[in-house]
Amino acid sequence: MELSVYFFSANDRYDFGERYRFILDVARFIDARGFAAIWTPERHFQEFGGSFPNPAVLSAALAVATENIDIRAGSVVLPHHHPVRVVEEWSLVDQLSGGRAGVCVATGWHQGDFVFYPDGYETRREDTLGHIDTLKRLWRGDSVAFPGPGGRELEVRTFPRPRQPELPLWLVHTSNPRTWLEAGRRGLNILTLLTSWEKLEENVTAYRAARAEAGHDPAAGVVTVGMHTYVGSGDEDVWELVRRPVKQYLSSFMSQQRQDDKVSGTSRGTDTVEQDKLAELMAEDYYSRRSLLGSVDKCAATVDRLGAAGVDEVACLVDFGLPFPTVLDALPALDELRRRCSARTAHEVRPTVPGLGPRAASGRRDVSWYYDRG
Repeated sequence: MELSVYFFSANDRYDFGERYRFILDVARFIDARGFAAIWTPERHFQEFGGSFPNPAVLSAALAVATENIDIRAGSVVLPHHHPVRVVEEWSLVDQLSGGRAGVCVATGWHQGDFVFYPDGYETRREDTLGHIDTLKRLWRGDSVAFPGPGGRELEVRTFPRPRQPELPLWLVHTSNPRTWLEAGRRGLNILTLLTSWEKLEENVTAYRAARAEAGHDPAAGVVTVGMHTYVGSGDEDVWELVRRPVKQYLSSFMSQQRQDDKVSGTSRGTDTVEQDKLAELMAEDYYSRRSLLGSVDKCAATVDRLGAAGVDEVACLVDFGLPFPTVLDALPALDELRRRCSARTAHEVRPTVPGLGPRAASGRRDVSWYYDRG
């Protein structure tokens, strides 16, 4: 099991310059200690994740500030970009990093983002899947024909050439189980969040089977699961520390979804009061069942269970509202967790019972249904 670090914050008390310096500080720490990668997303025109309009630009800075970790987009929203431009930018990151670039592609979901290519919103899934082979061919150095001026086709071969002969590619999964099958058939890795332990196990099994059926090594695909992460000395102390920021993080996420519902003319049926109550329930659920929030022992048990479910990597979401110095001070404990998990062999991993930590029997409700709506 490998651990990486993932950024996807809502804007908070810090200005943008402080946030980027914080990201670089985290990157330098994990680079020297055996973590797998650092992930930065693509977001536009909204507070939630608004520090990340272009992962390629930020990744270029991360590439020259580090020497060992992979530098990954988590994700590139492919319908917002011409595939040639994606390959050009990430080939440059690959050169700057000495061959450490990786890209997760996403279809996009926020209608306001599609100001770039408005006509692409309805066909975003088909366009994304249709361009994956194009990305692979361009990365390998093939010439690919695209529509040019006057209806003529133009042959394009991109420069600079990347260091890696093949582009490491992930496909992001949110709620559509078909994404796992598509990733498996196409030989892609997959990046997801944990909404249900049972569904995770089912999806990983289906993914490995789809890889095998398509002639890919079923064990070679990387399943990466993103999790809110703060490792501390005691479970209850961590809960008191993270309760409010996790709740606010989830409230920001739900507020953005409510705005999207207004644009699309749909409704999730939650007003502000209901949203606050739901965020509280979700925060407890995250802490107890679906996060790396707590002591090293509690978090190690969660990582063991992920390994038993067939997960290869945990992307640790560390910027969910805690003060930056608090996060930096806790990185040695996260590294202790990484060392403990990396030292274990596969036969030592055993599933643990649902509901980890001191709040497991507190009468909490499973609110994973929220993520699977619509």
